[in-house]
Formats: sequence, structure tokens, C-alpha cells
Amino acid sequence: MKKQQISFELSIFEKPEELSQIEQKLLSTAEDARENAYAPYSNFKVGAAVLLENGEIVIGNNQENASYPSGLCAERVAVFQAGAKYPGVAIKAIAITATSKDYVVDSPAAPCGNCRQSIIEYEQRQRTPISIMLRGETGPIYKCASVADILPLAFSSSFLSDS
Repeated sequence: MKKQQISFELSIFEKPEELSQIEQKLLSTAEDARENAYAPYSNFKVGAAVLLENGEIVIGNNQENASYPSGLCAERVAVFQAGAKYPGVAIKAIAITATSKDYVVDSPAAPCGNCRQSIIEYEQRQRTPISIMLRGETGPIYKCASVADILPLAFSSSFLSDS
């Protein structure tokens, strides 16, 4: 048996002021988007902001539905909107933040598996990393250089081809 360890580098920032100006703007935009989330069932609001190569920032927030599987997460709303509005423009970064009506979210909220898969497909297709920043409503900010860091051994289109 052979064992191999998979690891990644995670930068932790205590305050938004430690981030670059554009990262601060991206995080702030995600926080603004979060406030307009439609989350009447979970009371857990998530906002996402995507920075594109052309400098545009595209937002998304979670959209719930009484039939839970019919809703969409903030991350996919933002990434899919970016792909629809700016096809072919690479995504450079995504910021994700969450809050709850019921308690203080003081640790970074990471994307679910469906969102990780959706974002990494964009990363694989554009062949450049998408950096990711995560934050609760308070507390530290986690930053990774690539979505691949939080989804090692990702599924890709190469598994669907026989060539």
C-alpha cells in the first residue's frame, strides 16, 4: 500500500483591512449581496461576488424554495450569472460570506460540494486558478489560491471522454 498526503496552503486574515483593495471590495460586495438573499426557511443568508478578468464584479445570493432541492446557492448563482453575462471572460476570484438570523456566524462558511464542483469546472475550463475567500459575518477570512485546493481529486470532463 502506498500513502500520499494531500495538503494546501490557507491564508488567514483577521480583518478585511489586511486584504488588498480589490479583495476588500470583492468581500464587501459579497456582504451586500448576502443581505438580499431569499432564505425564509433556513434563515441562513449567503452572498457571493465573482471578480472577472475584465474587472467586472458579478454577484449572487442564495435563493431558497419550499421544495429545498429547487433552490440555488449563492456561489452558483454568481458563477452562472458571470458565465451567462460574460461568456469566455475568466473568473479571477470569488468571495463568499454568510450570516444567520438565529446566531452569529463567526467562522468562514465554505461552499457545498455542488458549488465546489461548479466553480472548479470553470477553473478547469479557463486553465487558470480561481482564488477563493471565505468569511462568516464576523471573524477571520480564509483565502486559498485555487478552488482546487478545497476540492482535491476533482471530477472533470476527462472522465466522460474515451480519448
